[in-house]
Parts: sequence; structure tokens; C-alpha cells
Amino acid sequence: MMKMKMMRNNDELSSSQKGYLEAIFHIVSDKRAARTKDIASRLNVCSSSVTTALHSLSHKGLINYAPYDIITLTLKGKKMAKEIVWSHEVLRSFFVNVLCVDEVEAEKNAYKMSHMVSRKILERIREVNGERRRRAS
Repeated sequence: MMKMKMMRNNDELSSSQKGYLEAIFHIVSDKRAARTKDIASRLNVCSSSVTTALHSLSHKGLINYAPYDIITLTLKGKKMAKEIVWSHEVLRSFFVNVLCVDEVEAEKNAYKMSHMVSRKILERIREVNGERRRRAS
């Protein structure tokens, strides 16, 4: 019997990598570029963890990175980061507007879940959220 392994597509990101990409996106949006210490501070992780993630994201062509230099997103990285941020916002809005969860709890859980939910489910959540808002108006 042949065993089949599930292999991760090179373009797929782990939840952790998505978190780093989202953090870089927000830092670059605020400061035009990010540094390792900015990312470590935002995610409350050590610099060595950030460096490992940066090498991986750079290898995937998502960021421009060289040790001790500024970090920026490539076009591919910016597109993927915007998708992650969109996912985060869809979930946060759903939690607040439909489930009536407080903002802090909604934000915390949206961050965690946005890295794991499929696009198809997020589209449906967005539709339900929009329907709920229209009925409330």
C-alpha cells in the first residue's frame, strides 16, 4: 500500500507566517519599512524567532530582507498581506456586529482565526454580516 503525504504548497503559509506577514504589513503602512525589532515588539516574540520567519518569507518572495536592513513587502507579499488583513477584518466585524462580542475579545480571536479560515467561509461570513447590518438598519 502506498502512503501519501500531504505536502504544503510552497506558496502556502503557516498560521505563524501569516501573523508575521500581517505584522510587517501594518508596520510598513505606519513607517514605510519595518525592522526586526519592530516586528518582535509588535508580536511580543524574540528577535531570533523574527529572523527565522523573515528568512522563510524572503525565500517565498514575499518580503525584501537582508540582515540588519529594513524590511519591505514585495508586490506578491503586499497582495497576500492585504488578503490576511481582509480576513482579519471580516471576522472581527462579524464577531462585533453579529455575535455582539466586545471589541477586545473580537480582535484577539479574529487575529487567531483569520490565519486558518478558508476564503469560501470568509466570503459567507461577510455576506451574513452584511445581511445582519441591513436588517438592523
